[in-house]
Amino acid sequence: MYHKTLSYRVFSGFNNILLLVIGILCLLPMFHLLMVSLSSSAAANGGLVTFWPKGFTFEAYAKTFENKNFLTSLWVAIERTFLGTALGLFVNGIAAYALSKDTRVFRARNIYLWYFVITMLFSGGLIPSYILILRLHLIDNIMALILPGLVATYNMILLLNFFRTVPKELEEAAFMDGAGHLRSFFSIYLPISLPSLATVGLFTMVGHWNAYFDGLIYMKDSAKLPLASFMQTLIVQSNMTSFDAAAIANMSQRTLRASQIFIGALPILIVYPFLQRFFVKGVVIGAVKE
Repeated sequence: MYHKTLSYRVFSGFNNILLLVIGILCLLPMFHLLMVSLSSSAAANGGLVTFWPKGFTFEAYAKTFENKNFLTSLWVAIERTFLGTALGLFVNGIAAYALSKDTRVFRARNIYLWYFVITMLFSGGLIPSYILILRLHLIDNIMALILPGLVATYNMILLLNFFRTVPKELEEAAFMDGAGHLRSFFSIYLPISLPSLATVGLFTMVGHWNAYFDGLIYMKDSAKLPLASFMQTLIVQSNMTSFDAAAIANMSQRTLRASQIFIGALPILIVYPFLQRFFVKGVVIGAVKE
């Protein structure tokens, strides 16, 4: 029977307290932001709001959801995140499956693997990327936000390492029953790779949701800006022209910005707790061991 020593219990207690303090420090800024968004404009402008709302009101959220530009950018962000995550998982999964084979099955494996790895070290640069998107006539097209980052080498390597832990006997049995590589990929590898796919999917989803710079470059029409790009124009450039002047005449820009930032962060905050438990399991272990 395993007995915990006194030093082990002291270390565990100190470690738990430290992690609790760090967790609280991470949550306090977001909680403060929520309190500011629920406070009156006078209290927000006067810096009176800490961790409890002053002059409790939902007026900032009401004005935010009345803004058609904000709702449009929110839908563009949802569409981009959904398409980018789905296509990214499919493309990176297919590539990882092929590269997980040894050189006896895929002779050019090492050549293609280094071809992908080099993209992690060198980039074509901003100007060539913009020219490429321009020549492909993708300006003001949502695919301009998805295609440049569709193949994520880091995510592909995570899936590749996971696929290599899948016993070869499973695939060989499928081949004996007449399955091909595509059938093996969809019927064997994907079902037992859900933890790894959930981990990579979360990385991809967060990346697409938080990306703002590419939207500013490739989207000339302000109505096609994703939420992160739209919020950047409001917060960093202090551009409130997308709101009706009468709607913000008696309101604080601070409360409006706080409500927008909180709404923008809320979807990831909701999804993250459901997927974070797959992190360690999805990256380092497989569902079946040889």
